[in-house]
Amino acid sequence: MLKLKNVSFAYQDKPILKNISFSLKRGENLSVIGESGCGKSTLLKLIYGLLHTDGKIFWNDQELQGPQFNIVPGEPFIKYLAQDFDLMPPLSVAENIGKHLSNMYPRKKTNRVKELMEVVEMTDLADEKAKHLSGGQQQRVALARALANEPELLLLDEPFSHIDHFRKNNLRRQVFSYLAEKNITCIVATHDSTDALSFANKTIVLKNAKIHAEGTPEQLYQNPPNKYVASLFGEINEIMLKNLVVSETSRKKILVYPHEISLSTKSEIKIEIMENFFRGQHYLIKAKLNGQEIFIENPLALKEGEMLGIKISPRLIEARK
Repeated sequence: MLKLKNVSFAYQDKPILKNISFSLKRGENLSVIGESGCGKSTLLKLIYGLLHTDGKIFWNDQELQGPQFNIVPGEPFIKYLAQDFDLMPPLSVAENIGKHLSNMYPRKKTNRVKELMEVVEMTDLADEKAKHLSGGQQQRVALARALANEPELLLLDEPFSHIDHFRKNNLRRQVFSYLAEKNITCIVATHDSTDALSFANKTIVLKNAKIHAEGTPEQLYQNPPNKYVASLFGEINEIMLKNLVVSETSRKKILVYPHEISLSTKSEIKIEIMENFFRGQHYLIKAKLNGQEIFIENPLALKEGEMLGIKISPRLIEARK
């Protein structure tokens, strides 16, 4: 189990993290999300031992010490994949992945490298020099290298940020399935909502140097505590409740995702269509509701200037109040 207790860090007089505490069981996947500069990368560096904290970090019963105690940062059972991939440019893909594997058992090493190249879809480029690879290809090699000496705890900082969108989804599935199969505990610092929603067991939201919200991905997405948390998962509307419920007189607002708003010819709640944005399977449509700009989703584009009725589930409105 990983356990953090009152972990804090500041650059000079600027606090980056304040009293961060949480625990993570063996084999669990935690996503850490938040706006740029909120401390996601710093948190990983603290756990790995690159930075010092006055708080406490434990792996099982062992306290993880920082750079003030270890000449060489890090622990042998932890691997940290930073946004700087640190590959050896003259070496091939296979050589980079196997760089830290023992040469005493060459067949075992070869098989291990081959297995990891399949996981990150780099088999066809096994003999290619790292210096000739694209940024996304280098990121995949660095990920495989981090897994080579199978870690107990894996720390990933934006692990798919350089990878082409068409390849990213399948790669995510393969990597996180591999981690689950091997019971490897993983923490992913990410700005990508897919990483946070699809594969994490828990999610932590950082803001103003503190844990702003935490829970399962389903809990945070379906019942976001505020607009900041909801916006990390995509477009969000913050709508005056009185614009949706005729009998409402308060100034309360509720959070509604665009896909939770549908068109209705029978509704008295009217919007004016302003603009259409094609998103592939649907259109994201900007509209005005009593002067407030909102977004809805619809399978087809709508005529600009048209007045249309909308509806939102009463159950949803009640839950989000």
